[in-house]
Amino acid sequence: MGNKRIIQVINPNTSRAMTATIGAAARAVAAADTEILAVCPGQGVPSIEGHFDEAIAAIGVLEQVKAGRAQGVCGHVIACFGDPGLLAARELAQGPVVGIAEAAMHMATLVATRFSIVTTLPRTLIIARHLLQQYGFEHHCAALHAIDLPVLALEDGSGLAQEKVRQRCIQAMREDGSGAIVLGCGGMADLAQDLTRELGLPVIDGVTAAVKMVESLVALGLGTSKHGDLAFPLKKNLSGQFESLS
Repeated sequence: MGNKRIIQVINPNTSRAMTATIGAAARAVAAADTEILAVCPGQGVPSIEGHFDEAIAAIGVLEQVKAGRAQGVCGHVIACFGDPGLLAARELAQGPVVGIAEAAMHMATLVATRFSIVTTLPRTLIIARHLLQQYGFEHHCAALHAIDLPVLALEDGSGLAQEKVRQRCIQAMREDGSGAIVLGCGGMADLAQDLTRELGLPVIDGVTAAVKMVESLVALGLGTSKHGDLAFPLKKNLSGQFESLS
């Protein structure tokens, strides 16, 4: 694959249209010597909108990480705002693995003291709150907003979901007192730059943020630590549909 660094961007759902959106956004910010390998599982859930979906999607993420390692990628991005399977993926990976929620929240704290999140369905607001607590950003987040449309509405071609995202971002800017807005879905990856220009404040997409973080970690020679709980999984004979992950 030449002298380029290859970053695998994993869309954990099975939507090829969303994978294309995510891949295009990643390539738009990648360095000249970075190749983006945008992939999604061949089986699983068409969209991720709850804990059940995340549990199924995590297996697909792990399969893609294993495949990416075999292809010689230098790092991985998990392009779903729930960051499904993140720690398990880090166990499997040699290079860095970054989730898009984690990346977007980190980036937001570098450019603002408080940020808001705009996501899809109201039920996913709770998952976002769990991640804020887990990553230590709970006190940095001023508010969370949902457009009350499913994830795949972002790919239906109507533009309705995109306009609802725009309206929620405007509302967040006016009401929350936040200095930045985080977009809470990988399918919103292509909206951040235009919204940043229109609103005049940083609107952060986790896909592009995660790509730049992985590039930075690779440039610094930093991979996932194999000392402690992120060491490679213990060798076991997995059975049934999980045999390929052994």
